[in-house]
Amino acid sequence: MEDNIESSIDDRIENIYHIKRWGEGYFNVTSKGTLGVLPSKDPNGPCIDIQSVLQEIKQKNIQIPVVIRFHDILRSRVKILNESFNQKIKEANYKGHYVGVYPIKVNQMREVVEEVLDAGHEYRFGLEAGSKPELLSVLALNDNPESLIILNGYKDKDYLRLALLGRKLDKKTIVVIEKFSELTDLIDISKEMNVKPLIGFRTKTTVRGSGKWSESGGEKAKFGLSISEVINGFELLKKEDMLDCLELIHFHIGSQITNIRTVKDSVTEGARVYCELYKMGAQLKYIDVGGGLGVDYDGSQSTNDSSRNYDTDIYASDIIYSIMQICDLEKIPHPDIVSESGRAITAHHSCVVVEVIDKIDSTEVEYPGAFQVSDKEHILVKNIRTILEFINEENIQESFSDALAIKNDTENAFKLGVLSIREKATIETIFWKICKALKEKVKKMNFIPEDFENFSDKLSSQYLCNFSVFQSLPDTWAIDQLLPIVPLSKLNQIPQEKCTLVDITCDSDGKIDNFINLGDTKRTLPLHNFTKDENYYLGFFLTGAYQDVMGDMHNLFGRVNEVHVFLDDDSEDNFYIEEVIPGSSARYVLSQMQYNPDHLCYTIKKAIDKKVASKSITPRDGVRLIDFYEDCLNGYPYLKK
Repeated sequence: MEDNIESSIDDRIENIYHIKRWGEGYFNVTSKGTLGVLPSKDPNGPCIDIQSVLQEIKQKNIQIPVVIRFHDILRSRVKILNESFNQKIKEANYKGHYVGVYPIKVNQMREVVEEVLDAGHEYRFGLEAGSKPELLSVLALNDNPESLIILNGYKDKDYLRLALLGRKLDKKTIVVIEKFSELTDLIDISKEMNVKPLIGFRTKTTVRGSGKWSESGGEKAKFGLSISEVINGFELLKKEDMLDCLELIHFHIGSQITNIRTVKDSVTEGARVYCELYKMGAQLKYIDVGGGLGVDYDGSQSTNDSSRNYDTDIYASDIIYSIMQICDLEKIPHPDIVSESGRAITAHHSCVVVEVIDKIDSTEVEYPGAFQVSDKEHILVKNIRTILEFINEENIQESFSDALAIKNDTENAFKLGVLSIREKATIETIFWKICKALKEKVKKMNFIPEDFENFSDKLSSQYLCNFSVFQSLPDTWAIDQLLPIVPLSKLNQIPQEKCTLVDITCDSDGKIDNFINLGDTKRTLPLHNFTKDENYYLGFFLTGAYQDVMGDMHNLFGRVNEVHVFLDDDSEDNFYIEEVIPGSSARYVLSQMQYNPDHLCYTIKKAIDKKVASKSITPRDGVRLIDFYEDCLNGYPYLKK
């Protein structure tokens, strides 16, 4: 019987948070009701309890919020992508190879890039850069002479010289031409530097992507050459006797592609361009299908913006067979396949952990005088008391309608001076008490009236979390990106509170009120009752792609602390913290905004010294206040509990 109860709780928790669906086997609920990490995706293998990681973080005096990176997941993602392509190539008897690259714009953190390179070394997995700073890092980091360095983005002459520096160092740097003038500059500079370039053409496909980033593909795309420009580029290289430099055809239809049909259509079109150029005399070697391999953020396995209706195996298979079919028809050798799958590699390995520090709920605030009945009280007060006294299942709609009318009348009456502030407080207190009573009665009803279908959501609490949405989860604010959010403990208890989340910034947009719901969304997230005498942590998952590097400094909160976790089978807790990267101090973020922290200290010290001289502050207190100011300046910008 006990096993059935536990199974029922597990099922209900899964129905709330959908961990198995979006987690792709990397996360589970432990027997202690905490959230566990399975780096090997083996339910019987080693499990890292995130609560244990947090305990060690606290022992090291690392403040929350914190980014936790599980580097074994990152390595797993690299392996899965490469093995999927290699396995499907073998099954299809495809004659080319897979030589993927990681686009570092997705997460440029050095530790992430190094881990991807190390995990991908045996697969000849390379890097992609889209700017001069990215190229500077990529040239230095990628020391595998067998892997590719794909160079995208708009390029000036220094960018092109850096690319050719890579060629002088025997690196396979392929300059992807985005606009025609880049080709003429590259030809001139290659002659000047006396080095043979490797060239790719990015072509605009007529196929557009699906989802939020569909505008980045198609004929009106920001990047790429039209078919006419591709032909003109071919003729220019032929004229310059440099046709053998053209090795790659590239196309890209958008990030987070939700529909596999879009992938197949675009690859078919790109393969046609490849074959036509090959027949014209270009000795091409590579076809680069770009990025877009999606992540199932909401677990729905659908074509919704935050999901995708395919997995990595299907993605690899459809690309391989689409290219092979066209090449075989045209009797063209199978090219090596390049993809730039950054989101699918990095998203799962990183999560942001925040602490709930307070609960904001107007329905729980009561005016004590509200229940002191007086014969002289206003008729509005008397009427709302009567509604509360006679609520039953037969009159809930009428009761709510009447109570709402009284509350609205109260606002007007108070503005006109008809009601006192105490009477207004009394009516508000009783109104919320009526709402709570109605909420409990609705729960017990077999048929819920239409007016009350979302009644609980309207009475939801706001959980105040110690973090900044703008710094740690910018996409939730900017493009309404859905991310899985899960409490890290109490997962053996059914949550009873319906909540929205708010951050500590001074901005009304600093909130999350849209949550995953298997293909749909919901306005509240069920969480456990919050009490201030315990630590209640939430994890924001699948944040490894873009969120780590796109955050701003709204309210000068700055980057959060970061820890890198590795699997350790010999440890009792199955993990060790390999590195801690401190977040931004208040001193640092102020200096980024052109403040001089030392001058700020000097100014405050000078003001305090004046108060000491006037004897309004004692010398001892003066020293203490100066030290306190300096401690805050050197400290973490987020709140201390």
